Amino acid sequence: GSKFHVLLSHNSYNSKSKTFQVVVVVDNTFLSAYLQRPLELGADVVMYSLTKYMNGHSDVIMGAAVMNDEALYEKLKFLQNAAGIVPSPFDCYLVNRSLKTLAIRMERHKSNSLAIAKYLETNPKVERVLHPGLLSHPQHELAKRQCYGHSGIMSFYLKGGLNESTVFLQSLEVFTLAESLGGYESLAEVPSVMTHASVPAEQRAELGITDNLIRISVGLEDADDLIVDLKQALEKV
Repeated sequence: GSKFHVLLSHNSYNSKSKTFQVVVVVDNTFLSAYLQRPLELGADVVMYSLTKYMNGHSDVIMGAAVMNDEALYEKLKFLQNAAGIVPSPFDCYLVNRSLKTLAIRMERHKSNSLAIAKYLETNPKVERVLHPGLLSHPQHELAKRQCYGHSGIMSFYLKGGLNESTVFLQSLEVFTLAESLGGYESLAEVPSVMTHASVPAEQRAELGITDNLIRISVGLEDADDLIVDLKQALEKV
């Protein structure tokens, strides 16, 4: 649910010990601070697209870099001030509003997505489901050790190709066809021709981003309604 990045700055090399000071940066957007806390796991900087789960209402474009190192904070604070990348007071108000319901929202995203993942594993039109909460996921045990559950972001492979994916997406009634994620509404998309269309075809194939891969962002609607919607759309494939 997270992306890890290692940074080496131009002044991070210690000539005496011949070692680098490595800065570990984690993009924790998909899980939010409620479901995973990378600073407690040893990360130096945690990045968030606050647009997604932390705000959760699809009405803010904003990001954050979080750390517990005073020296690193002062460096990034200087760069932020110098570059002028400061959010508006109203956007800050909206995110602060949303954080008051983060816990209850994430619990709903978590339970809804797991219920949907378990259903999809039983559907004969589905080839494979990718959700860390499932025993079938290769990182299931790792997710249990370092996370407090999983959000609404998940993927699955349909049996077929782009034609089947197109029919499936066109048949959805509760899910909306869109590229975003982390809001109250449920969204679905085909990464190969939408979010990841700019990735070279060879690299998409290597990453498993095929035309039958469907990514969904499970929202806060009733889980049974979402499952019924997925079921009727899959029946049309």
